[in-house]
Amino acid sequence: MNTISCQVHTITPLTDTVFQVLLKPEQSVEFAAGQYLNFVMSDDDKRPFSIASSPNCELIELQIGAFAADSWAMQVIDHIKANDTVTIEMPGGNAQLRVASSRPIILLAGGTGFSYIKSILTDLVNRNAKQPVFVYWGLREPSACYHLEQTQALVDKLSQGKFIPVVETADDTWQGRVGRVHEPLLHDLMGLESYDIYMAGRFDMVGFLRNEFIEKGALTEHMYADAFAFI
Repeated sequence: MNTISCQVHTITPLTDTVFQVLLKPEQSVEFAAGQYLNFVMSDDDKRPFSIASSPNCELIELQIGAFAADSWAMQVIDHIKANDTVTIEMPGGNAQLRVASSRPIILLAGGTGFSYIKSILTDLVNRNAKQPVFVYWGLREPSACYHLEQTQALVDKLSQGKFIPVVETADDTWQGRVGRVHEPLLHDLMGLESYDIYMAGRFDMVGFLRNEFIEKGALTEHMYADAFAFI
């Protein structure tokens, strides 16, 4: 990984527990859509986050879910708020978009795992991808949702794109799908053997879904997630 100093451009709350961070690197950076960076708190404390921006963006975007006052993630948010310049290491990971593949694509995320699939989705749009792309994003409840309109606008730029947000617990205002994120997917797509599948979220969720999808015909060599290196 390369060590890069970045100016803090903006930090914006997207929900009560999710922050969008935009960083301006002080040198040119190269990475592939779907890779991650390490946020350097100290020489002995480096914390990984998926990159939400695509490789051609001027700014590096992170989407950080921070749920408690002194949590691992909130410490990073507090560090960003307290400093005009921060240090990152990048790129990392091997679950990046396979640009040579023309297979139909499933992008699936839980919560702020959306960062990972947003990078890939944006790159697919920039590449004018022609294959079918299905984007499934699972969240706990409608109040946890953000960037739904922006994501739909991105998907609409694809010739064969479909965006399916899913909440586990709905209220009277929710007009979308309800359940665990993989349930609508398995209802919509009967066989998974022809798909490239990119996943991000809690490690236990990703491990569970890998097994579920293999049972539905998905091929291990065509499923991608950084979590696979740790489970």
